Amino acid sequence: MAQHTLARGRVCPDCDGFPVVHITTGTTAPGGGRNTLAATCPACHGTGTRSTRTTTAGVSA
Repeated sequence: MAQHTLARGRVCPDCDGFPVVHITTGTTAPGGGRNTLAATCPACHGTGTRSTRTTTAGVSA
C-alpha cells in the first residue's frame, strides 16, 4: 500500500532544509559541555521551506 505524505512546500535552496545550526564557541560550560550559538537561515527565517521563488533586483551577473 502506498504511503501518502503531506506537501510541505519547497525546500529552501540556501540551507537545503537545515534551517538552524549550532556553532561551538570553543569555550566550555561549568558542567563540562560546550557552549554553542544557534544560527538560523536568513533566507527562510528558520522554517526550512520557501513558498515562492524570490528574485534579487539590481544584481549583475
